[in-house]
Amino acid sequence: MNLFKKKDSKKTEQEKVEERREEVLATGRKFKYPLQWTKHRIVVNTVLIGAVVLAVLIAGVWLALYRLNMTDDLLFRLTKIFPAPVAYVDSSDVRFSDYLMLYRSSMTSLERQSTTQFEEGSIEEVRNEYKRAALTNAELYSFATKIAKEKDITVSNDEIQAELQRHVKIGGVDRSEESFLKIVSENFGLNRDEYERMIYLSLIKAKVATSVDSKANQLAEQVESILSSHDYDYMAVVEELGNNIIYEETGGLVGSTNIDGGRATEAMKLEPGQSSKRFISMNGDGYYYVKLIKKTETEAQFVSIKIPFTELDVQFAKLQEEGKINELIEIKELGAIEQPSD
Repeated sequence: MNLFKKKDSKKTEQEKVEERREEVLATGRKFKYPLQWTKHRIVVNTVLIGAVVLAVLIAGVWLALYRLNMTDDLLFRLTKIFPAPVAYVDSSDVRFSDYLMLYRSSMTSLERQSTTQFEEGSIEEVRNEYKRAALTNAELYSFATKIAKEKDITVSNDEIQAELQRHVKIGGVDRSEESFLKIVSENFGLNRDEYERMIYLSLIKAKVATSVDSKANQLAEQVESILSSHDYDYMAVVEELGNNIIYEETGGLVGSTNIDGGRATEAMKLEPGQSSKRFISMNGDGYYYVKLIKKTETEAQFVSIKIPFTELDVQFAKLQEEGKINELIEIKELGAIEQPSD
């Protein structure tokens, strides 16, 4: 033992310091590397857990949309942020958000009614009928948008805003844009952006319909020629064109805000005996001509001629027949809508 002590005593102070330093570092390494390994595992586990949660959420949303056919507000907002298709029309996507927007706007007023007004189970039939109509309309809008891109047909923001202002002042009512949008929210459940989207879809469809429907344009020229040569006698048009046009009479005074494609609004701009120029219906399904019979400050009596747009519908029906419309959701067919009981 004395020999070892003697040998150790020969070490310099520098050597002793170096040995001590190495002992301290070696002890530290025992704690350093296990801690680094633990941090690595924490990061990996966090990423894996996040991926699993995201996958579960995506699967849940997919199940809610495509299998359960849910239409709640959260899913509507999600489909606006993350575009998802509800169908394909000739390989073009049909936005799920458009389908839900159309369906929810149609159902908002109904949802506020007491379900006791309907026969048992008929409320579900109404929902499914509205879903079917909303999906078909969304598909038609998608088809019109596809044609618009091919024909370089566009709708500007200025056109959308002008149409919005036309809606605000419909019927000659002096209301603010804010109050109008409040009415839209209460009656259709739509905010400004969503209502502007509805206007865009309507305008693009109308532009495409007028572009592809040569028959309607030819009929419009014939109507205008007959009216100008017969002192704007609408019955003369009926006699010459018959079933090619649709003739209607109000039979009495109707409100200036009557929901009739914009005819009452146009009639209120006329004087008795005057006829309007050609204008497109507010839902873009045809041309209208209106002749005022009489009016008060808030009501009008008039006759009208409508030239329906048919070519776009014919082309759309052809796609259906050829199996070029692929729907990603299934809507139950439950029969006709039961009318509310008195």
